[in-house]
Amino acid sequence: MKKIQLTFSILAIFVIGACAPEKKKEEVKQQYTADYASLSKHNRQPDWFQDAKLGIYFHWGVYSVPAYATEWYPRKMHFEDDIVYQHHLKKYGHPSEFGYHDFVPMFKAENFDAEEWAELFKKTGARFAGLVAEHHDGYSMWASKITPWNTLETGPKRDILGELEKAIHGRDMKLITTFHHARNLQRHDSIPKGKSKRAFGSSHYPFFTGMPPTSDDDKLKYMYGNIPEEQWLEEVWLGKLKEVIDNYHPDIIWFDSWLDQIPEQKRQEFAAYFLNEADKLNKEVVIVRKQEDLPLDFSLNDLEKSRMNRIDKQSWMTDETISYGSWCYTENLRIKPTKDLIHVLVDIVSKNGVLLLNISPMANGTIPEDQRNVLYEIGEWLNVNGEAIYETRPWITFGEGPTKEPEGHFKNHNAFSKLVYSNKDIRYTSKGTTVYATFFGWPDGKTVLLETFAKGAASGDLKVNTISLLGYDGDIKWEIKESGLEISLPDEKVNEMAIVFKLITEVSLQLKEND
Repeated sequence: MKKIQLTFSILAIFVIGACAPEKKKEEVKQQYTADYASLSKHNRQPDWFQDAKLGIYFHWGVYSVPAYATEWYPRKMHFEDDIVYQHHLKKYGHPSEFGYHDFVPMFKAENFDAEEWAELFKKTGARFAGLVAEHHDGYSMWASKITPWNTLETGPKRDILGELEKAIHGRDMKLITTFHHARNLQRHDSIPKGKSKRAFGSSHYPFFTGMPPTSDDDKLKYMYGNIPEEQWLEEVWLGKLKEVIDNYHPDIIWFDSWLDQIPEQKRQEFAAYFLNEADKLNKEVVIVRKQEDLPLDFSLNDLEKSRMNRIDKQSWMTDETISYGSWCYTENLRIKPTKDLIHVLVDIVSKNGVLLLNISPMANGTIPEDQRNVLYEIGEWLNVNGEAIYETRPWITFGEGPTKEPEGHFKNHNAFSKLVYSNKDIRYTSKGTTVYATFFGWPDGKTVLLETFAKGAASGDLKVNTISLLGYDGDIKWEIKESGLEISLPDEKVNEMAIVFKLITEVSLQLKEND
């Protein structure tokens, strides 16, 4: 009887439990709402970002297949007065018969190895790395369920971003994904007369009759952006961002220009979604924008191919490419000297900036040897001198020297590209009571003079205790004079690209808010 009663008791408990109303799951409170007042509470420049200083990303996609002239190949191939059109016509046929989408099966990435790439970036000294998740061309470099034009269903038949995310995060680096897809939408109301290169200035693909971008094919529409605007904004622009956030958890999302073409409310929805999802994972994330596309109270500024000519109190970024000209791989792509890129990095860091360096892999997934050599050389320099870069902050002045820079803005990027620093140019960084003075090359003569340490100069009567030269084991002689701090050079050159003097002082000097 006792056994029967016990059985009925257990059964009763089970039935009551089954019939009881289900307990509501505790709702996760959303810290951010889709409005600027709420978003402004976000810490736009976490310590890890300010400490990182160097990241690597790459323009790599279907546009890497023709490997001709520019990553804007998919647009320019439609304009009859452009060299890209002439090249396409000669090699592939008329763009109405061989469209940009016909390159997709040729983008195989057969040599791509995410682990090997991530290891290369780590050896370069990058603290974060990633890829152009989607350029203007409408091709997603991840396993997207929104568009059929993605790397899992077509081309490589692999989740490129998924493999990279594991390799990059697995090496304790942060992940950056960049988005350029704001100009992919066909904005038909911008149709001008004629077929000049300015046609459809807000759209990547010109809407020329008879060309694939005008096709009503349901699949092609997702590449060429020929979708009703409201649907495209929610499903494609915002949908792809949410998909990457949910599946790959990037630490930095960076936007190219033309974000001003996206309604303000949608931009706010993106930011709130990204920040709330990061909050759930207890992650500090960064949003980077160009031009004036997002308020700087929750995002950071990017200065493409240019940089500040003064210290900025807020962190900022410059995206610069390892090559001259095209951002993607092209035949005969010319690569910049390592020393020039190191000088750019040091200059940026001295002014509270971070460098995002672009490389250009081939369509088959090979990073060319000349680009690899530059990355290895940057890594070797940072192995010796990295303490003057990582975890540093601006000093009371960014530097000295004869080379003058224009105002930092993309409109001046041509002027910046022509800048060549001399071995008389010096940049300062600091870490507590330590000041680093980096010379852009091996100085002439037997001594150098740091004029900032002159009496009555910016540093006042700052007392220096010891001085050493990074990468050199010998003693360094020095003397404080009225004209500044005079340092004697060793007889042997330590490095011809850039050298760093490490100064241990008695007090920590930082730039004041009103300086």
